[in-house]
Amino acid sequence: MRRLSLFLVLGIISFLSEAQFKPFRFAFISDTHIGSPNGSAEEDLRRTVRDINAMTDIAFVVLTGDITELGTNDELKLAKQILDSLNVQWYIIPGNHDSGWSESGGVMFSSVFGYDKFSFEYNGIRFLGCASGPYLRMSDGHVPRDAVNWLDTELKNLAPKQPVIFLNHYPLDKGLDNWYEITDRLSKYNTWAVLCGHGHTNKAMNFEGTPGVMGRSNLRAKAAIGGYNLVDIREDSMIFSERRPGKETMTFWTGVKIDVRKYNPEKKTERPDYSINQKYNNVTVEWKYSSDANIISTPAVAGDDVLVGNQNGKFVCISYKTGDEKWSFRTGGAIFSSPAVSKGVVVFGSADGTIYGLTVKTGKLKWKTETSAAVLGSPLIHENVVYIGCSDHSFRKLDLQTGKIHWNFSGLEGPMVSTPVLYADKIIFGAWDRNLYALDKNSGTLLWKWNNGSAIRNYSPAACIPVTEAGVVYIVAPDRYISAINIADGKTLWRNNDATVRESIGISKDGDWIYGKTMQDSIVAYRASREKQSFTLSLNCGFGYDHVPSMLIENRGWVYFGTRNGVVYCIDPLQKKIIWVHKIDNSMINTVNVTDKQHVVVSTMDGHVVLLKFTLGTTN
Repeated sequence: MRRLSLFLVLGIISFLSEAQFKPFRFAFISDTHIGSPNGSAEEDLRRTVRDINAMTDIAFVVLTGDITELGTNDELKLAKQILDSLNVQWYIIPGNHDSGWSESGGVMFSSVFGYDKFSFEYNGIRFLGCASGPYLRMSDGHVPRDAVNWLDTELKNLAPKQPVIFLNHYPLDKGLDNWYEITDRLSKYNTWAVLCGHGHTNKAMNFEGTPGVMGRSNLRAKAAIGGYNLVDIREDSMIFSERRPGKETMTFWTGVKIDVRKYNPEKKTERPDYSINQKYNNVTVEWKYSSDANIISTPAVAGDDVLVGNQNGKFVCISYKTGDEKWSFRTGGAIFSSPAVSKGVVVFGSADGTIYGLTVKTGKLKWKTETSAAVLGSPLIHENVVYIGCSDHSFRKLDLQTGKIHWNFSGLEGPMVSTPVLYADKIIFGAWDRNLYALDKNSGTLLWKWNNGSAIRNYSPAACIPVTEAGVVYIVAPDRYISAINIADGKTLWRNNDATVRESIGISKDGDWIYGKTMQDSIVAYRASREKQSFTLSLNCGFGYDHVPSMLIENRGWVYFGTRNGVVYCIDPLQKKIIWVHKIDNSMINTVNVTDKQHVVVSTMDGHVVLLKFTLGTTN
């Protein structure tokens, strides 16, 4: 103990002696949103780069996410080209705009910039920055599981009492669903401040005792020019000043006192509430599998096999009975594709640009078909063929047993990330190019394409899995309308935004009801009809504000769905009754897989796969 105490004392004395650094200044840029239609975002960033290059006292530059508008490969490359003009070192992390609509599943960000996390030391201060999602869809912000693991390693490697400045795109509040995992970690170290973006405004904040600073967007908005922040590190404080390129730096607008943080471990801080599980105590977790990375897809179930991939590119087979891992297969990129299984073959896509067919029993590669871009879409298997969309603006039909391409439709204008549906002779799907497509299943010929009239790609019917009945295809999209479209010719039959449904839809087994999840508390039901409908049924489930695309799955009259904060619901919409509710974690629930009326396989963005079991009886 004496040796250990002496070591700590000497370490602290050594650090304090080294901490007598000279004051320095760095530039803090956020939310550049490269990809503006009129080029103003690009002009704003070029002006900022020239302004920084004209100074002689900038040590380095940090950029805290939303570098691009839609995370396209071209936008990322353009941002890199502009930033390469900086004369000083710069460090960058992605935000939700770089990952939520990314045609590469976030892979291109790391390819272009070389990383999506950074760790460097300047004058004895450790700067740590990491990525945050969501990826490929709307959800709360989320520091990926692999990034949390990375942060643990970086923090453990710090010198005793070494100062830390942490950077993330999101503020460390409830807009980030796992904020508490980060604040809990930072509170154990000498964290001077947290820098973030996302809010497009300069704002002093506090994250459970750690000072926080949100930086403005680099965009001009309604002003003549954009702007950024200069941060001056002094011996006793961090001073933040807004800078308009070419203008005088404004008087500092906030400051952070440099001090060793003293956290009160007994202070109560808000954390996710799991009390709903006590209310519905007839739902049990049969098993839970925890992955080392995010899972953003729906597991497939075939007999005793549960099959799913994660963001680290690992595809696993889990025992349905025990939750134990049976085998794994490694791809070269993130997996966002929900697998499909038929005749002993499991098929899925990877962001490494490959469609894989594996033997379910052994996990051995049966075939692989390479494409020219990430494969984020999910396969549909029908009659020994596979239908799947890719980010190379193509949609393919392949042979299930060999992976041989039957046809390739290359007429998409953006990536496809969802699952197609088959109706008679038509394969139907949406893409992030504003359009819904119908192709001839036999030839791949375009039969029609439909859009809602908006020029905004973010309003595309891309995350929704369409439902069909009696010659009508129904979709919901970010424009908050439900749309009914004639399958024969792609003409709009009717549209309604009376319930503000977003991207979650479902259909009853008898085809009579179309279900939608609203953005505030309720599940609604419309009559399936070619005539314009308003919602007929509504059940307030109390899930709060929600915008994640978790489809509504009906099984024997009950409807199952998930929410943005880790809660699974089972309801009887016709009886307007909640059957059961269970909270797994605090991240997005992917579309669930209902195996029977008592069991549901569920995956969450935070990397959990669970088997839930419901037993009949009364709830508390």
